[in-house]
Amino acid sequence: MSITDGQQPFAISGPERQRNVVLECPYCRDQVPNLVDDFASGDCICGNCGLVLGDRIVDTRSEWRTFANEEGDDPSRVGNAANPFLDGAQLDTLIARNGDNGSGLARDLNRTQGRTTAQRHERNLVQAYKEISALCESYDMPKTTIDIAKQLYRRVENEHLQRGKNNDAIIAACIFLACRQDNAPRTFKEICALTKVDRKDIGRTFKFLKNKLGAATGTTSSNDLIARFCANLNLDQDTRRITEILTRKAKDMDNISGKSPVSIASACIYLSSHLMGCGRDAKAISEIAGVGEATIKATYKTLYANRKELLTPDIFARTPKASEANLPTL
Repeated sequence: MSITDGQQPFAISGPERQRNVVLECPYCRDQVPNLVDDFASGDCICGNCGLVLGDRIVDTRSEWRTFANEEGDDPSRVGNAANPFLDGAQLDTLIARNGDNGSGLARDLNRTQGRTTAQRHERNLVQAYKEISALCESYDMPKTTIDIAKQLYRRVENEHLQRGKNNDAIIAACIFLACRQDNAPRTFKEICALTKVDRKDIGRTFKFLKNKLGAATGTTSSNDLIARFCANLNLDQDTRRITEILTRKAKDMDNISGKSPVSIASACIYLSSHLMGCGRDAKAISEIAGVGEATIKATYKTLYANRKELLTPDIFARTPKASEANLPTL
């Protein structure tokens, strides 16, 4: 049968035609129809006489990536995927910078459109998202942490909390808060080293955002840090497990309760590594944990003085390599 424009379709006889659906022009009636799919207009056209045989056809060709510059032709037919971290339907009209036969009108219109408030707000978000992704990926943070940081920054923008604040400090505080919410906390010193923002600025901004956003911050415990510190120091699993046991026991001791979780974790790593015969010096641990060598040694002295309470038989039962004789006396 044929498809016509405003005319009734007619039957095509013959055994071959009975097994197939044949599209042919009702005027030309060629045995080999010359049909052209005009995807730009969405029409099926007879190539001989120009009669429109069908409309609203679907383009089933493959999508193509473009590697052209901004001034070049873009072979893709659709825009980018919607970004869930940007506001609105993201169906804004974009004015091309060329296509005006060199008059320069399109370039001027494109520049004028780029000055609008909505465009500027969106550009600021995109720039901040790029910076958050670059910083987090440099520390191998998981994608979930990156997404949480972007969501926090978006809330800051939507509620206009960034006024009068250092934008770098806001980004650093969002990353710090996202790490805690994703149960992968980082210390203030690690975030300072990552973002190059002063610790006091991060702390003040963090407290401000915590109160304004009402976001759950959680807490940082020593065990949250041990796995990462031990991995960076190339310590084995036995040393890591012993460090976790020592940390749990150490935080219940009265004379060490005032120490920070990072200091306790660093001192326990120092103790357990020497206990296992693979000792790491205080300088190496200090570089990884961001704690001063004097702090690590002072905390270790307290642990060593209470070693009878810490080094219980269950620790030595875990591995034959553990020996109290390996512990240094500072």
